[in-house]
Amino acid sequence: MAFEIPESKKEILKNKLNFIYDQKTAEEFYPELEKFILDFAKKHPELRNQEQNSARLSEKDSVVICYGDHIQAEAEAPLQTLNDFFANNLKDSISTVHILPFFPYSSDDGFSVIDYKEVNPDFGQWSDVEDIRANFSLMFDAVINHISAESEWFEKYKRQQGKYQDYFIEADPELDYSKVTRPRAKPLLTEVETRDGEKHVWTTFSPDQIDLNYQSTDLMLDIIDVLLFYAAQGAEIIRLDAIAYLWKELGTSCIHLPETHKVIQLFKEIFKLAAPETLILTETNVPHEENVSYFGDNVDEADMVYNFTLPPLVLYSFLEGDAAKLTEWADSLEELEEGNYFFNFLASHDGVGLRPVEGILSEKEIEKVVSKVKAKGGLVSYKTNSDGSKSPYELNVSYVDAVRDQSEDLRTQVKQFMSSQVIMLALQGVPGIYLHSLLGSENYQKGVEESGENRRINREKLDRDELLAELKKEGSFRQRVFDSYRNLLKLRKKNQAFAPASPQKILELDRRLFAVQRGQAEHKITALTNVSAEAVDIELKADLFKAENGSQLGDIISGNNYRIENGSLSLKLEPYQNIWLKARG
Repeated sequence: MAFEIPESKKEILKNKLNFIYDQKTAEEFYPELEKFILDFAKKHPELRNQEQNSARLSEKDSVVICYGDHIQAEAEAPLQTLNDFFANNLKDSISTVHILPFFPYSSDDGFSVIDYKEVNPDFGQWSDVEDIRANFSLMFDAVINHISAESEWFEKYKRQQGKYQDYFIEADPELDYSKVTRPRAKPLLTEVETRDGEKHVWTTFSPDQIDLNYQSTDLMLDIIDVLLFYAAQGAEIIRLDAIAYLWKELGTSCIHLPETHKVIQLFKEIFKLAAPETLILTETNVPHEENVSYFGDNVDEADMVYNFTLPPLVLYSFLEGDAAKLTEWADSLEELEEGNYFFNFLASHDGVGLRPVEGILSEKEIEKVVSKVKAKGGLVSYKTNSDGSKSPYELNVSYVDAVRDQSEDLRTQVKQFMSSQVIMLALQGVPGIYLHSLLGSENYQKGVEESGENRRINREKLDRDELLAELKKEGSFRQRVFDSYRNLLKLRKKNQAFAPASPQKILELDRRLFAVQRGQAEHKITALTNVSAEAVDIELKADLFKAENGSQLGDIISGNNYRIENGSLSLKLEPYQNIWLKARG
């Protein structure tokens, strides 16, 4: 039987379009959109026939974030090298590989895409991506706020050719743009020469990254085509890069506009129809309340959002040896709708964003973090404020070097760094682990010096043979971190308490400890992390575990057993120690 869009779904789609566009434009566009969805569904019944499962993510799911050419070997396509390394070393530890933009690009290490549907020939080809898919689930980037100045779309715009005349946002440089939120300290408008003379186009991030004009229904359809193409190529999660800036309206902040939310909701409805198992992840590096607005209502927008407050707040906790702010914030997190998830991460290809801790840390506390990170070799990127001043936007640093104290012995440095990662692994949501964190990589100062780009400090490309040699070197920092990380991920996979939607209760025990209980009944785990350089003695009431005197609890990390006596459990956590307590059967 041929697939048809139910009337109720047609009404939802039309309502979204009516909000985004005027009614006349929406009515003209809808038949074209419907035909496109039906044609795609006919070509890809395997995607459509998947049952939508709001609880399909489990404790077995974790994501590694990496570039397509992150690991390289002579005379071998980097995507093949990456697949071999992951298949040989991580198949029993992780579920999903997030390959950062692996398309032809002109700048920003991939985030200025020339062609959305081609694999960068320097990385490999689509068959190499398919090979990775044979071993892991996949996450792709949809870099759809902007496109490269070298793209065919922009070349056709400059020639003022057909529909492409409307694909970009022309603007008058004489108008007032002071209300526009600026994530970079670069000009908002870029001058270009076209067939019809000089014009100024909107460039939120850089002169090479030209913002797309979603007021064009032709552009909208082309972007929907790209998103569904990614689903057809095996992307189970699609990350919408810089999506908060998608819709522009002069006289507004041009961030989080209602039309932006409606566009994401439109994408979500289309995926429900044509590829219901494909999840949308929004990337919005902003304060928490703004960030979680992308969940929408009743799971009608993003399936997942980045937990952007986590990286700077965990870092602050370790720099200060004090988890009180982290505990208070984590305890305030809202209960999510079934089918919504936090994407928990600490490091990524970008830096550690500072905007998400506005209102949580004071300006003085943020300045203290900036100062300490700079002392560890880190760098700072700035944004331009509406009054023309500049303020810190993100810390550019390897998370390893941001957290650890290199004056300590190697064993302590490993404990410091791994404890930060344990907090992320224990929290409700899906963990996203940057490859350089998994590998214990340090600041890559040479990359900054060669490129002049601060973000290159944590984007080093690694030689496979050198990497393998380091990982085999017993007692090396890399080897210790990598082995510890893999062991933790394997433990996590075995325990239902760590399912993304499993219940979470934050415990306030001691300023030096971060403590969270996950799961229920016999599956419950109490995760404790000492963020300080001091040993911490703690007594936990038996009621916390719903246990009686004589009951045994085991730390599934160390294998140590503890007994409840006199109505409580006495523990001593050494500096930077982690304990995951579970009732012994």
